[in-house]
Amino acid sequence: MENILSQPWFIPLVTGLLIIAVTPLAVAFTVLLERKVLADMQARLGPMRVGPQGLLQTLADAVKLLLKEDIIPTDSNGWLFRMAPVVSFFTACTCLTVVPFSSTIKVTDVNVGLLVISAMSAVGILGIILGGWSSNSHYSLLGGLRSAAQLISYEVALGLALISGVMCAGTLSMTAMVRAQAERGIWFAFDNYGLMLIPMMVYLISSVAETNRAPFDLPEAESELVAGFHTEFSGFRWGVYMLSEYVNMFAVGSVLVTLFWGGWLRPFPSVAWLAVPLNYGMPLVVFGGTGLACLYFSRRQPIRGYAVGIAALGAVFLGVAGLFMIPAVNGPSSPVFWWALKLFLVLYLFIWMRGTFPRYRYDQLMNIGWKVMIPTGLGAIFLNAVVGMARR
Repeated sequence: MENILSQPWFIPLVTGLLIIAVTPLAVAFTVLLERKVLADMQARLGPMRVGPQGLLQTLADAVKLLLKEDIIPTDSNGWLFRMAPVVSFFTACTCLTVVPFSSTIKVTDVNVGLLVISAMSAVGILGIILGGWSSNSHYSLLGGLRSAAQLISYEVALGLALISGVMCAGTLSMTAMVRAQAERGIWFAFDNYGLMLIPMMVYLISSVAETNRAPFDLPEAESELVAGFHTEFSGFRWGVYMLSEYVNMFAVGSVLVTLFWGGWLRPFPSVAWLAVPLNYGMPLVVFGGTGLACLYFSRRQPIRGYAVGIAALGAVFLGVAGLFMIPAVNGPSSPVFWWALKLFLVLYLFIWMRGTFPRYRYDQLMNIGWKVMIPTGLGAIFLNAVVGMARR
C-alpha cells in the first residue's frame, strides 16, 4: 500500500477522479444557487417543492433529463449531432486538469498550463458550431454562427488580458503563477500600483462573453433564435451542453482566481501574523455560520422529515468547521478552502451580472469587443510593461 501511495501518478489519478465525481455535483449546486439568487433579486422564492427549501430540485431535474426521449432530427448529421455535446464537455473538463487547487493537489503541472487552457477553450467552440450545423435548423445554425463570431472576438481581448498577467508572473505555468504572487506578497490584481485591475476587468468581462452568459448570451437568445445552437437537442444531450456551460464557468473562474487573485493563497500573504486568524477564522465563519443557519431554518420546516434533513446538513457543516480547527487538518485544507471560496465569489458575480444587466444587441456586443475590450487590453499591456520595467 505504501508503494502505491508513493507513486508519482497516485495523487494526479485521485485528483482527476475527484474532478470527474465532484464536477457534476458542483454544477448542480451552482444551478440551484443561481435559481435561488435570481429569485431573491426578483422578490421570489425560487424552487421550493422538491426537498427542504428546494435543495433537491436540481437532482429531480437531472433525473427528468435522463428519462426524456433522445430526439434526433430526421435530416440532421447523426454522428456529428451526437458528438457535438461531447466535444464541448470534454474540452471544458480538460481545462480543469491543469488548474492547481493547492501547492500539492493538482492533476498535472504543465509548464504551459495557461496556453493549454486557452487552446482547449478555443477548441470548445467547435462543439457549439458542430451542434448548430448538424441540427439542420435555421435557428441552430444562426446560433452557432453567432457563437463562433462572439467567441473569436472576445478570445482576442481575453488573450490580451492574460498577457499582462503573464508579464508579471514570467511564466505560463499555473502553479508558478501562484508562487510568483507568494514571493511578491501581493495578488497580481493589485500589483503595479493597481494597474493590473484593468486587465483583470477585461478578462472578467471577456470571460462572461466566452461562456455565453448573460448579458452576452446572444447565441441562445430565446426572443430571437428559440434556444440558439441547441434548439434541436433534448434530454441528456441538452443537459450535457448545459453541464459544459457551467464547467466552462469553473474553468474561466479558476484562471481568474489563479492569475489575478492569488490562487490558493490567503488574503495579504505577506503579513505573517494574519495566517492563523484567517486560516482558522474564515472557515469557522463560513462553515459554522452555514451550519447554524441550517439549524435555524430546520426549526421552521412544517414537515418533520425536511426538518431532520436540514438539521443533519447543518450538523455536517458544523463538523467541517470543527475539523478546520485541528492544525493537522487545517494545514493542507486551508489552501483548497481559499481557492474554492474565491471561485465561489467569481461564480456569484457571474450570477449577479445575469440578474442585473439586460441583454445587449448583437451590434453592441461586437462594438464592445472590438472597440472597447481589445484597445483596453492593449493599453493595459503597455502600461503594465512600462511600470514593470520602471520597477526593475
